[in-house]
Amino acid sequence: MARCTVRYEGRLEAVLPEADRLIMVKADGCVAIHADSGAYKPLNWMNSPNTLVEGVGEWVVTNPKGERLVITMHNVLSETNHSLGMEPGLEKDGVEAQLQVLLSERTDAIQAGMTLVRREYPTDIGPVDLLCKDIDGVTVAVEIKRRGDIDGVEQLTRYLHELNRDARIAPVRGMYVAQEIKAQARTLAERRGIVCVEVDYDELRDRPSNVLRLF
Repeated sequence: MARCTVRYEGRLEAVLPEADRLIMVKADGCVAIHADSGAYKPLNWMNSPNTLVEGVGEWVVTNPKGERLVITMHNVLSETNHSLGMEPGLEKDGVEAQLQVLLSERTDAIQAGMTLVRREYPTDIGPVDLLCKDIDGVTVAVEIKRRGDIDGVEQLTRYLHELNRDARIAPVRGMYVAQEIKAQARTLAERRGIVCVEVDYDELRDRPSNVLRLF
């Protein structure tokens, strides 16, 4: 918590004038500035990956595009550092959980020739729904939602950043799978090289599994 001024330098210039605010620095590198208003949405933020340099009375956050977030501290009100540990992930509702099961056994419904490596593949920031290999042997991270919005794209983007740091499976590309994907989410995903796939729940249930079962 600090009384601060925040200046964004990048595609445009924006300034948050001096006021009391909550400054959050998360373990994944994301920096977000919050006020009492605005619900969950920060006033300004810088997604990871980025570089945070702490100077005397000033923090400078810079991302690979050269955009900067300059936080000038006028008065630090309180400061705490606490690790939240491994994030178990959001408990999925019945339909979403069942979608994951159905797709794990019918990976060819996502893309022809795709095979499953593991469900709930662990990363330091939570498990990826499905880790697969495509027909060319490239690793694919699949995020599954009932309704696909921008938050899901951001979640998959963070997973891809973590997975591509692992030389054993990199390079890893992403696929966003849902019953319905919102236009804004599809646009953001495509800009980030993430493939979007819409699936029909009822058709999946009627589709035979491509998993070899031994009885």
